[in-house]
Amino acid sequence: MNQDYLDTIAAIERLHRRCLEVIKTELDRSGVRDINNIQSLILFNIGEEELTVGELTLRGCYHGSNVSYNLKKLVDFGYVSHRRSAHDRRSYRVKLTDKGTKIRRLLDDMFARHAEALEGLNISVESMGQANDILLRLDRFWASQSDAYGISDKALSRVA
Repeated sequence: MNQDYLDTIAAIERLHRRCLEVIKTELDRSGVRDINNIQSLILFNIGEEELTVGELTLRGCYHGSNVSYNLKKLVDFGYVSHRRSAHDRRSYRVKLTDKGTKIRRLLDDMFARHAEALEGLNISVESMGQANDILLRLDRFWASQSDAYGISDKALSRVA
């Protein structure tokens, strides 16, 4: 068994948890106490678009969380507005309110600061691009492996 492969899997998981910790710290520093790091990441991933819950779920990793529940809370707290889809009355489309946009900008500014700070650590734009390329290829490989066992992406999205 290739230990580097196993180390990569562990690093991906660890990096996501660390990213969530950093987001929580940024929320705390900014005095945001009514939403959590997962909910703020959902706001970030909505961006300036109007999305269905399914589209939003495909945009991010909300590990151990129920996206519909979190969206309900974000609507209750005034960060997100929602309306029934004109094309499918069973689904809702969500978009950020002004309050939600402020949180998105907070995270956008934080990520921009981090990207700038990485250059000081000798992590270049090119090396980040190479890392992204490898991770995207790994993503495609894992997607093909789930298909190889008769599990379609559609079936996986119903389970998630």
